[in-house]
Amino acid sequence: MAQSATPQALPIYVQISERLIREIAAGHIVDGARLPPERDMAADLGIAVGTLRKALADLESKGMLERIQGSGNYVRHKPQVASVYAFFRLEKIEGGGLPTAEVLSVDRMQKPDGAPSFGASRQGHRIRRLRRLDDDVIAVEEIWLDGDAAPEITTEDLSDSLYLYYREKLGVIIASVADEIGVDSVPAWADERFGLTAGSACGYIERVSWDSASSPVEFSRTWFDYNKARYLSRMGKG
Repeated sequence: MAQSATPQALPIYVQISERLIREIAAGHIVDGARLPPERDMAADLGIAVGTLRKALADLESKGMLERIQGSGNYVRHKPQVASVYAFFRLEKIEGGGLPTAEVLSVDRMQKPDGAPSFGASRQGHRIRRLRRLDDDVIAVEEIWLDGDAAPEITTEDLSDSLYLYYREKLGVIIASVADEIGVDSVPAWADERFGLTAGSACGYIERVSWDSASSPVEFSRTWFDYNKARYLSRMGKG
């Protein structure tokens, strides 16, 4: 059994880009807003101007930023964006928040009883993680990836975004997901930093994920603190 480890963080410019995407989606930065001057914005974020410019270039490539010479950078709202966290539906109660993950364990083992069918292998890679939004612990996750996707996965392999890891390292592209939302009890294995005791009520998400060939390849369960986070799916601009 692999021991707990700090996952590989996404590059700083990607973190900044993803944070801005989620802030725009949450309405904290409105459509048409002019962003602060780049040097001021970089200083506020504690990053180099060059790093900020890479993040803004990423937003521009996604159609979420218009850069007007001599005037500034202006936000352009888009309801659907191909971002790293496009399928991550949990937000802070007030909206937004940058997702990060800490891997608790990775094990290759028999798939759980009662799970929906996903993949051809009898075994799966079970990944347990602690999830944060900004610095707040908001959830614990148990993700099962079909065993045929890789012979072995270790904690050191994984980054903050599993779907990015799947795509770049395993050639598995998650194209669609189906979530069922409800209430469940905190599992006995939950890390104490989750803050809720085992057996207490919490929010619950059960997900099946399909790859680009429309084959189910992943099954996951997420237990989240509904006093700190909410589930929100934006389907289009209202």
